[in-house]
Amino acid sequence: MEPEGVNKMASRLEEDLTCPICRELFRDPVVVSCSHSFCKVCLENWWRDKPIKTCAVCKRRSSRDFPPLNLVLRNLVQTFAEQREHTPAEDHLCSLHSEKLRLFCLDHEEPVCLVCRDSRIHKDHRFSPIEEVAEDLREHLRKSIKGLFLSDSLLTLSVQVLTGKKEEFEDTAVYITAQVQQTKAQIQEQFDKLHQFLLEEEDSRIKALKEEEEQKTQRIKDKMVAVSREMEAVSKTIAETEEELRATDTFFVLQYKSTVEILQDRTLVEEPQMEPGEKMRRLVKFYPVILDQNSADPELMLSQDLSSVRCGERQRLPQNPERSKDHIVFGSKVFRSGIHSWDVEVGDSKSWSAGVTGHVLREEKTETGCWFINVINGKYSAYSHPDTDKPLSVMSLQRLRVKLDFDRRTLTFSDPIINTDLSTHTFTDTFTDGLVPYFFTDDNIPLEILPKDITVKCKY
Repeated sequence: MEPEGVNKMASRLEEDLTCPICRELFRDPVVVSCSHSFCKVCLENWWRDKPIKTCAVCKRRSSRDFPPLNLVLRNLVQTFAEQREHTPAEDHLCSLHSEKLRLFCLDHEEPVCLVCRDSRIHKDHRFSPIEEVAEDLREHLRKSIKGLFLSDSLLTLSVQVLTGKKEEFEDTAVYITAQVQQTKAQIQEQFDKLHQFLLEEEDSRIKALKEEEEQKTQRIKDKMVAVSREMEAVSKTIAETEEELRATDTFFVLQYKSTVEILQDRTLVEEPQMEPGEKMRRLVKFYPVILDQNSADPELMLSQDLSSVRCGERQRLPQNPERSKDHIVFGSKVFRSGIHSWDVEVGDSKSWSAGVTGHVLREEKTETGCWFINVINGKYSAYSHPDTDKPLSVMSLQRLRVKLDFDRRTLTFSDPIINTDLSTHTFTDTFTDGLVPYFFTDDNIPLEILPKDITVKCKY
């Protein structure tokens, strides 16, 4: 049997590794802000239906609804449980001499019996009573456990660092969910408007069709009445003419001239003509470039439809890998072929850039290239990869047109209002990927991507 002191130390150690709620060894222990630990399931059950989440020991309010997992404490509990499981209730005996293990060889770091102490294997070795060694080890382990709850310990700092990372991930997850909900709401709103438009258009067309039917039917009726009247008049004229034909020669000759005049003045009504059907003309607007909100600098403010950007107050956004700095935002679509163009309304902004960016292969190295019109303090220049900045003789520019011919590697900047080219670049680099629209602004005046108009004609 072990000495009474050893049993007490083991009991104290087990108590330190016991959950205050279930009084069992910790299972997936979590640590709350007051440094007390509990089983994850026990704490969730304790907090269930409680409006305020407090510590089950000191009753202090927890600053987090999802406390972090105490990995070190969990490992200690697992080690303690494994040792207790593999330690039988009776004393261990020496495998060589079947004697009780009473000593601990400090040189070999293993328990030995009294016979082993006097053997040649342990000659001139240092020994300590196994009870003292056990007490020292328990005290060391106890200090390690208590160190978990000291604010200045390395383990606590590690937990705090991990907690901070977890908060960042939670914030990112919340941001992603908010983005999805916002985009979903925009899609639903757009389709609701489209559905409403279609219903109104259907009612309008049916109403117009009925009105057209009534108008044309009435016109046909009026013409039918006129035709009937004309038929009666013609029939009467024919009857009178036939009667005159049967008259005497003298009377016929005298009435001939007036009869011919009557016949010449009598004309048939024109054949009814149907009016040509009207052509429906529906103008559909779309944006050739949509801004990527995940790439926007936190100090940039994007419009709800992601068509404009301006500089504003810094926002708290997740630091995802694609997020830019220096007041830059990219387009959401990568152009890898074909011809593309978009107009940017810059207004009176005095500090902005607009163009494209991408990766190029130069001297067997992949580099980032940029091609854009740059405006700083009202001075215009054309920038191209890698560091060419050519001044432009432009006094004022309200709107910029960017036209990219990817296959021919040409990029043209122009003023669409006066239809004047500003600068043309012929790309000779080897693109390793597509090109992305590029925007920079250091002004609270927004840069707006203008929609394009598509005309749809329907023939009936």
